[in-house]
Amino acid sequence: MQRRTFLTSVGAGATAGLAGCLVGEGDDDGGESDITVGIIYSTGGLGDESFNDMAFAGIEQAEEDFGISYQNAEPDEPADMNDMQRQFASDEDIDLVCCIGFDHETDLAENAEEYDDQRFALVDAVVEADNVANYTFREHEGSFQVGHLAGLLSTMDYAHGAGETNTDESRVGFVGGQEIALIERFEAGYIAGAQHADDGIETPSAYAGSWNDPATGQEIATGMYDEGADVVFHAAGGTGGGVFQAAQSAGRFAIGVDDDQSISAEEFSDVIVASMVKRVDTAVYESIEAVVNDEFESGMNDLGLEDEGVGATIGQDFDGDLPDDVIDALADSREAIIDGDIDVPDNLDDL
Repeated sequence: MQRRTFLTSVGAGATAGLAGCLVGEGDDDGGESDITVGIIYSTGGLGDESFNDMAFAGIEQAEEDFGISYQNAEPDEPADMNDMQRQFASDEDIDLVCCIGFDHETDLAENAEEYDDQRFALVDAVVEADNVANYTFREHEGSFQVGHLAGLLSTMDYAHGAGETNTDESRVGFVGGQEIALIERFEAGYIAGAQHADDGIETPSAYAGSWNDPATGQEIATGMYDEGADVVFHAAGGTGGGVFQAAQSAGRFAIGVDDDQSISAEEFSDVIVASMVKRVDTAVYESIEAVVNDEFESGMNDLGLEDEGVGATIGQDFDGDLPDDVIDALADSREAIIDGDIDVPDNLDDL
């Protein structure tokens, strides 16, 4: 049976490469293209079962469909990104440089100008240049959906069946990675969605300060569950693994991010009630497809619910088990967002 989903998604399995260096990966065995792509990931690297792995899934699909070749680069820290960008940009065999993550923005603004005969794709930030295709997402819209789900489950006591609650109040939590405007879009949308279900719901939030610190993620989430949170949503990359561990220990629910983490982090599928899927794989794939078809265009590509760039996907262990009233309410709020009847805040000041 096909799982009920509010966004068609694919799992993004990836094998970890060598951090802080360039490493060749792809072969020309899927077609006849002579295109070569250099892809530079965000810090946290491959194997995060989330953001970077979604990008990897996109380039692997492009390899399969178009027969392109590619080289991976995994920075240990943002300071590594400049050299990686320059190395790929100056390589005459590289036809496109994909930069994954907001940390690339500052360096790319300079390098795109210096290497103006190279084509770049940038995910999660914007560089206004004739040779940069920018891909951004309306994360707050998808986060509203999973917040609405969390609020409904907590308010109707469905979530309470997963474990004992410490209070009679509805409560759902949010754990972020680094406290930046991008992640606050997730937080703002999530809180607004929860409040759409119950305007009196408690919505504690905290930031781990890292994309790859599951121990801190577990500590924060454990505190939220101890205080009565029924569901915790993370937007924290590899740190989110700790949130899932806390959910299992507490017998509560969690919500994944970027990929359908009930699949990519399958060992936690029993607690991942849903994921806010963000189609980084689509951004990478489409940028490569444009180069393959000689249709590369610079400028903005901003993807939201209507474009199926973000959305809520029910976890594989929960499909068919959630109340029909919840599923119907999610479908209604999704349509209301697309139609403009719900104005989702993209920052905390507008809550």
